Amino acid sequence: MKQKPLPASMQPFLDGKVILIDKPYKWTSFDVVKKIRILTGVSKVGHAGTLDPLATGLLIICTGSFTKKISLYMNMEKEYTGSIILGASTKTYDLESAPENFIDVTDFSKEKIYAATANFIGEVEQTPPAHSAIKKDGKPAYLMARKGKEIILEPRKIYISSFEIMEINLPEIKFKVVCSTGTYIRSLVNDFGKNLQTGAYLGSLRRTRIGNFKIDDALTPEKFQTEIEAIKLKSEGQTNS
Repeated sequence: MKQKPLPASMQPFLDGKVILIDKPYKWTSFDVVKKIRILTGVSKVGHAGTLDPLATGLLIICTGSFTKKISLYMNMEKEYTGSIILGASTKTYDLESAPENFIDVTDFSKEKIYAATANFIGEVEQTPPAHSAIKKDGKPAYLMARKGKEIILEPRKIYISSFEIMEINLPEIKFKVVCSTGTYIRSLVNDFGKNLQTGAYLGSLRRTRIGNFKIDDALTPEKFQTEIEAIKLKSEGQTNS
């Protein structure tokens, strides 16, 4: 993609910037990249770590020469908060598909829930969800999974530094996880449900930290647009004066 000439005010984005965006619910990570390209006019824009459409939170966007740093940011430790729904499961491990296999967990032991987290601390093997963007035979696995084809993905080693249960109000459990890159929180939740023999799926997910980058320092796409418009307006005012 050939870079078109930019106004001087947008040159810093072409030179290279890191932008922290709070990805909205149901936006894809590429939706955010596309929005940044349109607002800044910079064609070379990428993100450091995909968030599922139903997840919200921190997305690191790199522009210009800073796209060379994407792999560095992607390998950083990540922190998530969210909710687990106990007593059912879904094919996608989240709410992109309908819950099934219901069981009553009204009186399920809270002590067992707290204790089960210990099984997932440290280095563990995790199998990614069939409904994921991981390539299988050259195609994203989710494309075949949506057609009802059986997908077998190889387990891989990940590292979970902490898995905290923040609140239990069955069937909902609120949690916080700190983990290595490559961790699928959907798979963690599904495995957690299997461990408890109750089934479980991801009710909500929010990424709150990547390395030292925090969600508190991120802008919504709307706020970023407001900032860009203000920069352009100030530049035009200086040019006309």
